[in-house]
Amino acid sequence: MKNFSILLIITLTALSCYSQKRTVNHSSNLEIVKSTYEENSNTLQKYLAEDATWTEAKGFPYGGTYTGYDEVVTNIFSKIGAEWTGFKFNVEDYVASDDKVIAFGTYSGTYKKTNKSFIARVSHIWKLKDGKIINFEQIVDSKPVVDAMQ
Repeated sequence: MKNFSILLIITLTALSCYSQKRTVNHSSNLEIVKSTYEENSNTLQKYLAEDATWTEAKGFPYGGTYTGYDEVVTNIFSKIGAEWTGFKFNVEDYVASDDKVIAFGTYSGTYKKTNKSFIARVSHIWKLKDGKIINFEQIVDSKPVVDAMQ
């Protein structure tokens, strides 16, 4: 019985440490993702792994999969900055579990060539490993975005 009690204490201690480690990691992953949405922030460049994959939804004007920070900036952010006025992601909330963080909310903006505005529902799924973003996936209602461009 004494051996069982010692084994039980060791097991509970190990589970407690594992749970605390997961909570800290979970919390820091959430903080990393939140920081990428701050204006004038360089945290995306800081936390995006060199070989990270970034997928914009099929049907979205900048749809495709890109690798690394430079490809993301060239193929997405630079184009959005050049073609849209006031394009933003209004984050409503986050859901975090283990190595994944989901941000959901709405995109909005005005397309410069047509002067048409849009609002579209969106979710961003982030996957992190060892404090680095290794994968990003956008899920978006692309129709309002495309309609604003026509």
